[in-house]
Amino acid sequence: MKSAWLLLQNVQDRNKQPALKVCTKDSIANSLLDMVVQGLNPAKKQGYFIVYGNQLIFQRSYFGTMAVTKRVTGAKSIDAAVIYDGDDVEYEMENGRITNLKHKQKFGNIDKEKIIGAYCTLVLSDGSVYHELMTMDEIRKAWSKSQMWGKDQSEERKGSTHDEFKQEMAKKTVINRACKKFLNSSDDSSLIMKHINRADEIAAEAEVEEEIRNNANGEIIDVEYEVAPEESNQIEDVAFQQEETQSEYTGTNGPGF
Repeated sequence: MKSAWLLLQNVQDRNKQPALKVCTKDSIANSLLDMVVQGLNPAKKQGYFIVYGNQLIFQRSYFGTMAVTKRVTGAKSIDAAVIYDGDDVEYEMENGRITNLKHKQKFGNIDKEKIIGAYCTLVLSDGSVYHELMTMDEIRKAWSKSQMWGKDQSEERKGSTHDEFKQEMAKKTVINRACKKFLNSSDDSSLIMKHINRADEIAAEAEVEEEIRNNANGEIIDVEYEVAPEESNQIEDVAFQQEETQSEYTGTNGPGF
C-alpha cells in the first residue's frame, strides 16, 4: 500500500492533472482494493494505475497476470520463447492440446525482423504441461486491439514499442493468452477471481467510455438531400416573413440600430 500510494502521487490523466485530484474517492479506494486482493505489487511492475475520465483503474501487467495465475492455479513455472525463421519446431496434437513441443534454435536465427511466432509453457502443480502457440499474424491481430495501433495499420510502426521490443512484446502477448485461458476456467467463487473479473470488466468498460468520449462528434457527415416542392415553398415563406420583420425594426433589409 505504501508503494502504491507513493506511485499514485505521480499518476496523471491525459491533461497532466493529478489522478488523486480528478478521480473519485470510490474509484481510488476500489483500485487499491483490487490490487491488494490480487496480491500484486506495482513497485514490481505487476500493475499500473491508469486514469479514465474521473475513474482510477488498477490494470495488471503481464508480470501481474503471471503472478495471479501461479497463485490461482498453483502453476510452478510460466515461460515464453520466440520462434524465428529457420528454427525447427515440432509438436503433436492430443485432444486439441499441443503436446511434446520441441524447439531447436540456432543463434544465427535470432533477428527481431524474422519472428514467425511465439509460445508459452505452463508447468502445473501436478506436473502436467500446457503449451500456447501463436503465429506472428495472430500476435499482430492481438496488437491491433491496442489504442496505440492505427486504424489501417497492418504492421508495427518503426520506432514504436512493438517494433523496438518485438521479442518481449510477442512473449507478453502469448503469456497473456495462455494465462487468460487458465484464469477463465478457474473457480469464480474465490475472492481473488471475483476481483480479477471485476477489475478486468471495469478496465474494459472504462476504455470503451474513454474511446467514445474522445471520438464522439469527431466527424461531420455531409448528407445531400433534395427539397420537396411544398417544402421549398414553406422555406421561402419563412425567409420572406423574417425579412419583413427585420425591415419593421431597422427600416432596411440590413442590420441597423
